[in-house]
Amino acid sequence: MLLQPIDIFVYAWLAIAVLSAIYVAWDQFRGNPEPTVMKWGFVLITLYMGPIGLLLYVMADKEPTPGTHEAFVQPLWKQGAGSAVHCVAGDATGIILAAVVVSLIGLPMWADLIVEYAAGFLFGLLIFQSLFMRKMMGGSYLENVRKSFMPEFISMNAMMAGMAPVMVLLMMGRDMRAMWPGEPLFWFVMSLGVTAGYAVTYPVNVWLVSRGMKHGLMTVRDDAPPQHDERPQASTSASHDHGAMASMPADHVMSAVTGKDDGKHGMHDASSGHGMHGGGKTPTRAQLIAVTAFTSLMLIAGMTLPSAFVNMRLSAHEVGKLIMPPGMITTQETPAATMRDMAGIDPRTSVYTAPVAAQGDQLLQPQIVEGVKVFHFNLEVIQWSILADRPVNAYAVNRQVPGPRIELEQGDHVRFVVTNHLPESTTLHWHGLIVPNAMDGPAMVTQKPIAPGATFTYDYVVPQVGTYFYHSHDHPDRQQSLGLYGALIVRPTHNLENLKRLAALHLPPEEVTAAADPAKEVKADHEYTLLLQEWLARDGITYPAMNMEGGLPNYFTINGKAYPSTDTVKMRVGETIKIRFIGSNTNFVHPMHIHGGPFTVVARDGVDLPKDAQFQADTVNVGPGQRYDVIWTARKPGRWLVHCHIPHHTTNNNQEQQGGGGLMMVLDVLDANGHSLPMPPQ
Repeated sequence: MLLQPIDIFVYAWLAIAVLSAIYVAWDQFRGNPEPTVMKWGFVLITLYMGPIGLLLYVMADKEPTPGTHEAFVQPLWKQGAGSAVHCVAGDATGIILAAVVVSLIGLPMWADLIVEYAAGFLFGLLIFQSLFMRKMMGGSYLENVRKSFMPEFISMNAMMAGMAPVMVLLMMGRDMRAMWPGEPLFWFVMSLGVTAGYAVTYPVNVWLVSRGMKHGLMTVRDDAPPQHDERPQASTSASHDHGAMASMPADHVMSAVTGKDDGKHGMHDASSGHGMHGGGKTPTRAQLIAVTAFTSLMLIAGMTLPSAFVNMRLSAHEVGKLIMPPGMITTQETPAATMRDMAGIDPRTSVYTAPVAAQGDQLLQPQIVEGVKVFHFNLEVIQWSILADRPVNAYAVNRQVPGPRIELEQGDHVRFVVTNHLPESTTLHWHGLIVPNAMDGPAMVTQKPIAPGATFTYDYVVPQVGTYFYHSHDHPDRQQSLGLYGALIVRPTHNLENLKRLAALHLPPEEVTAAADPAKEVKADHEYTLLLQEWLARDGITYPAMNMEGGLPNYFTINGKAYPSTDTVKMRVGETIKIRFIGSNTNFVHPMHIHGGPFTVVARDGVDLPKDAQFQADTVNVGPGQRYDVIWTARKPGRWLVHCHIPHHTTNNNQEQQGGGGLMMVLDVLDANGHSLPMPPQ
């Protein structure tokens, strides 16, 4: 599944890499006169580096015409390329295998790098060099380990110096799917890392070959072709002298390090070629120490530099697969919890795609069980359309955003059975209601969070009347902004059982336990509940909108829809509408304004205002958590806007559609004939 625009390139690159490796394997084993270990080296390099590996093979090693391989591979730059191929093929194999294992185990990134270095060095030295090259190097396995140690150490240091920072900075950037081996992006980043490692180790390998410390490209033929005078004399058969292909003899290397000279400076049969350019040009002790020290410093820098930019204490288990919002600032101190909180929803976790026209805030009827009103809430990841052409991924209650509207009467005994199908724990809080502390909902404060797959039941008697709402209280900055909220409306009651329950609560009068008089409820001809929210959606990923770096919203919704997909309420002149503004949003104060004349504020935060405290306004500032009930009268026919008075909040991704966007809806007041006024000519 394509989650980000980069995925198209990732899949294409990996496909090309596989096809390139297949071609190189076919061409090598079809007849390119190379030792078997080098054939496999080029196959692996091409698998790891894709078209770059294929280019190296064609330009440096593929025999142009039969019988010309010996002369074709003689240039030092090609010998250095072959040496680097052999190094990187072995070392990178060990590094990649270690990276997979360490990711699955869950070690932090700093430990990951150490294990990868050790695995790469040991695999390259003990397997690819000393074991696979044993026949060509001659001598025992242990002797070959001793001979190969120093050049392998120098080459590996340079390679890891290039590979480590590329891997870490790309893996721990915005798209941390690159940390998890089950994701194609992991293998793409590994490919880039290997390519960077090859580029850094290549000049080192050229030097090693030129000093006779490593072999380069070689030619092995079953039947030696005739030698021509104009062609440089090179090895024509693997049986001529396997020792000529050995690395620098161990005693020769040690003499360079210690300064001792036992006269064994020349390579075995150096005159026969075999891709060795080091005859008579062995490094001095100072040169060898300098190169070893320099590549070691390169390694230290490459392994430690990323710690200045990313938190190397994090592991794939903690943040693997997360995608961070564009612009989020992360440093070496950013904890995993912060990243998980701000990460986008993985679209692959969605279990349902709601119809484009689906509406949130739909009234949910309860089941009545022994006088108790029972509501079932199923929390899931769904795809929801806030516009006809803008789907988002959301945390939904009963597959709608906002969740279903709950309408109760004061004194109702209610039971909410909440089943969590989200990929993370959650809770629900009943904002503004006075409930038993154990039913209040704050995670780790009044209850253990509801784990994925678990169910929790909230059970209480409703003591108040007014406009309230429910929302997540486990990482609410994430979950509420992603859709876990809904309206909860409580009306006065005549029900005797409810009145008895209210009396039994024995709460102080200031906690509004007295039964409200239904006759005093402020009513209107129409009623509309309006829940606000902010969204952040980019490149197919929905992130929790947050008022911090990288988290600012670019879409705004009323009841889960952005204008022009918001509702239109039809009215007639003289009719009234009661609008319940609910600050279910998580970031901003929204000055909500109605065109066509002022309205009367009749309730605030669930409490009805006395007649002499009611006031007229044309704008109320609705902050997160606040509620205002207002009565607006349709004075004249026309399309009258209800909208936030922050212009940016009435756009969709900072652009207007049909005159606006975001937090806008229309009160369509019909004329005397019951018709909408005609639209002005375009």
